[in-house]
Amino acid sequence: MNQKTPLSYFLQFAILLGLFGCFLVIGNMLAAVMSSIILQKPLLDAVNALSNPVNANVARLLNTVAAFISFFVPAVLFAMIIGRKPFTYLQFSKKISGKQVMLIFIITIGSMVLSGALGELNEKIPLPADLYEKARKMEELYKKAMLAMASMHSVSDYLMALAVIAAAPALFEEVFFRGTLQQLMVGWTKNKWAGIIVTSILFSAFHFSYFGFLPRLALGIVLGLIFHNSRNIWLNIVLHFLNNAIVVTQLYAVSRQGKSIEKTLDESMPMWWGLIAVILLVIAFRPFNKECKRVAAAAVRTDSLPDKPVN
Repeated sequence: MNQKTPLSYFLQFAILLGLFGCFLVIGNMLAAVMSSIILQKPLLDAVNALSNPVNANVARLLNTVAAFISFFVPAVLFAMIIGRKPFTYLQFSKKISGKQVMLIFIITIGSMVLSGALGELNEKIPLPADLYEKARKMEELYKKAMLAMASMHSVSDYLMALAVIAAAPALFEEVFFRGTLQQLMVGWTKNKWAGIIVTSILFSAFHFSYFGFLPRLALGIVLGLIFHNSRNIWLNIVLHFLNNAIVVTQLYAVSRQGKSIEKTLDESMPMWWGLIAVILLVIAFRPFNKECKRVAAAAVRTDSLPDKPVN
């Protein structure tokens, strides 16, 4: 058994929330101090200077440091408290098939189309004028930070953006949201869908983007199903990375053509495309779920085989 202590789900949630809160503060404070040292500016001036595209590489580096400390560290510490083998608890499985990866590519495309269509729907949801203005200001701040990190003028900038904007969040966020929070929520609610949806709502809300809430909620649900059905965090990381990498690649291509990155970020898809995306996802998940069961069964058979005698 991987379970080490019979902690209640409420206590587990309190521990995870406490770890996350502490390391979120530590990560952001450390990033702020490092920005002051690297840019040789007073603390507040350095933090504001990170939104300048000139400091894009510094912003990417510090964002990665903050994300690692805020998400990955508390997730691993939580897993160490809950289970004897933390990386086993987090579902870092070695069992993966080429068919699973191929289907992840298809599911990624479907989830991106669905997110684009939901972005259009999100824009049409009415809000009171004062709330709309606050949401718009938060969106502008979020977009400003993204534009700074997405500033790419060379292949090396593009590769670094892939590592920092695509790979790092894929690893750190999936380990926290799916590896720890979703497992906790599914166990607590005793319901797959309830656990996945609650986790997806928190995942989307944490990005502090009202106009991107529904797209990220949909992505979170897809990622939640991938994790629940496969029990392999690597597949989540691959999908999350592909989703981010496609966006980074698109922004790089647009910038090389001299077009506006901001307009590209604002683009959405017709809402009716969302129906096509849902159909594609339903079709793709059927063989994916079947392949996950096959891989799991093969892993059980392999683990049950007796060790070879040593001559």
